[in-house]
Amino acid sequence: MLEPKESVFEAKIDPFHLMLSSHGLKLRRGQTRTLQINVGLLCNQNCRHCHLDAGPGRKENMTRETMLAVVDYARRSRFDVIDITGGAPELNSHVETLVVQMAALAPRVMFRSNLSALNSAKGEGLMQVLKGNRVVVVASLPSLNASQTESQRGKGIFNISIDTLLKLNRLGYGKEGSGLELNLVSNPSGAFMPAPQDQAEARFRRILGKNWGICFNSLFSFANVPLGRYREWLNQSGNFALYMEKLASSFNPCAVPDVMCRTLVSVSWDGYLYDCDFNLARGIHMGGEKTHVSEMDGPPEAGDTIATSDHCYACTAGSGFT
Repeated sequence: MLEPKESVFEAKIDPFHLMLSSHGLKLRRGQTRTLQINVGLLCNQNCRHCHLDAGPGRKENMTRETMLAVVDYARRSRFDVIDITGGAPELNSHVETLVVQMAALAPRVMFRSNLSALNSAKGEGLMQVLKGNRVVVVASLPSLNASQTESQRGKGIFNISIDTLLKLNRLGYGKEGSGLELNLVSNPSGAFMPAPQDQAEARFRRILGKNWGICFNSLFSFANVPLGRYREWLNQSGNFALYMEKLASSFNPCAVPDVMCRTLVSVSWDGYLYDCDFNLARGIHMGGEKTHVSEMDGPPEAGDTIATSDHCYACTAGSGFT
């Protein structure tokens, strides 16, 4: 894990907890409805904006034993949503089994993909499993510009991503009336804020439809979170302080009640619990204690305090990260 090198004070901004206090706000849990499962940091890409520093050289991957403990936890807790992520979750050899088991336990299961990892012989079978269990696919496509996407993700990735979206469309994903939901996520390619979400969605829908005949349900446009490889890039490029100041100046108190950590608990590849995937990346355990899923009787209690740090500004900038 790449540890942050700068202090929030070097960016000339208030620590996040003081920003909350200045608006009379506290960040506490509501009812926890979503279990996010990070099945490992192994990924086929070395994305510049990755908050986890995931990549081909990472060895952290959820074992079958840990996965069974997570399934048992989901069965005890009765979550409304299961959110499967990575790394590239496609690269975990047990992920198809996880999808099938979770689909039987929650009304909504989401699978996050970088699209290129799904474009393989194994991915073809996984797409059928996702379709058969009516799993929501959340696909990351940073930009409609090939050079911008490939500057983040690597040469050739843009065309592979487009090909994967076409395959998902042929299966019915994103098609009106199919019941197979395909959502896209875009991130800025540099040290700046994302475009307004409604404008970005309209642009993606128009260009993807016109150029390739691709359709999708919704697009979410999020700020990059200053952790992991992205934070390293900010440091190396001299953009760290400026980016943090942009995030802080875009703080939206109205976004705080809807941030995902209020209704989500994240479990890491080794079975330990965090308030969100970003705290997982930062190594901040839920409640300040290292708690394994096997030790939990049910979801975290409503009213519990959520751990915060400077990276939380990314989730409360503009329309927020929900």
